[in-house]
Amino acid sequence: MGRTVKRERVVRMSVEQPLWRALAGYRVLTLIYAVLILVYNQERYERIWVGILFQSVLVVWTLATLPRVLGGAVRCTKRFLGVDLTIALTGILLTVIADDDAQRIDSPTLPSIWTAGSVLAFALRGGWRWAAFASSLVAAANLVQRGEPSGETIHNVLLVWIASIAIGYVVEVARASERTLARALEIEAATRERERLARDIHDSVLQVLAMVQRRGTALGGEAAELGRMAGEQEIALRSLVAGGLVPLSRAGGGPSARGGDGADDLPGAVARTVIEYIDHPDDDGDDEAAPLDLRPLLARYAGPGVTLSEPGAPVTLAPGAARELAAAVGAALDNVERHAGPDARAWILVEDWPDEVIVTVRDDGPGIPEGRLAQAEGEGRLGVALSIRGRLRDLGGTAELISVPGQGTEVELKIPRIPATGSARRSTV
Repeated sequence: MGRTVKRERVVRMSVEQPLWRALAGYRVLTLIYAVLILVYNQERYERIWVGILFQSVLVVWTLATLPRVLGGAVRCTKRFLGVDLTIALTGILLTVIADDDAQRIDSPTLPSIWTAGSVLAFALRGGWRWAAFASSLVAAANLVQRGEPSGETIHNVLLVWIASIAIGYVVEVARASERTLARALEIEAATRERERLARDIHDSVLQVLAMVQRRGTALGGEAAELGRMAGEQEIALRSLVAGGLVPLSRAGGGPSARGGDGADDLPGAVARTVIEYIDHPDDDGDDEAAPLDLRPLLARYAGPGVTLSEPGAPVTLAPGAARELAAAVGAALDNVERHAGPDARAWILVEDWPDEVIVTVRDDGPGIPEGRLAQAEGEGRLGVALSIRGRLRDLGGTAELISVPGQGTEVELKIPRIPATGSARRSTV
């Protein structure tokens, strides 16, 4: 049965795309508004055919370029923006040809407020500098069209100029924030992957090196030298693993798994640490396969010193979740063997509930001395932090550990049947 490999996927979000969709809607609505103004005031135009000709071009251009605007900055090239703004400026200047009285009264121009859409496209595409350029051209065209501009004309020109620059600046800030967020997500994904690799190293390579060191020391002679070298390599590898990881938490005390291979301080006889995590969906094809029964995966741990109590019916979980939960139980039992003594016994209790599965691992060892977990983490011994806590965190579950010196240690592992995606959860370890 192969090991489950979890992959972190960085989903890039776009803060601009909703703005482009809004702009597309704005262009359609203001097109309708400009056409209605022409129809409603047609008796006022001396050369109505000029207005009809321009409005026909405006209708065709707006509807034909709608998919391009919806495509966002990638499709709205400089050439497109230039043509779009040219049409708006042409419509403003044609107003005096269609209406001889356009300079004497504050009547709307042929494109009316559709022109603002062209300026906003510049703002979304290039930021506040592009917006200032486009709005300045629109302001100049309006002043030329009016001849002797009124206070209302100047007010409208300033409003478009200031609003477009402000929107352009907001877009630049949003882009910078988006890049920062994308970088943070990439770092988080890389950290998660490094934790996964470190967890696998802890469960395999480090355990073998520790065993070689113990057996070599016990045998003596050349085997002792081999054990010494294995111990040095173990220390070096643990330092490398620990040095590259992002500390999960230093606040408060922390749990342990059987005696010391872990992460946080134990401030008192009974300690719990609550840490906030954000769940990420597993990008694991195994989770979509047929469910696995958890019981056979845990049965291999049962033996003379380990008692397994399980339900009579299958305890089904997604394959990835079942394997990771079984691996976390194995890490807890490994700590019992290494730290609770050869005579210590352990008990595994499996509880199958409708919305979650709970596996409790308890031993009758000496418990965890105060401060031992912090010392273990400093030495690069991350069994609790990675093999137990990290696995449960990735499954969207919790790992709660209670240890009373002299009375043993209990680790309660909970995972939901349907892991939460994107919601905050509390992981107690």
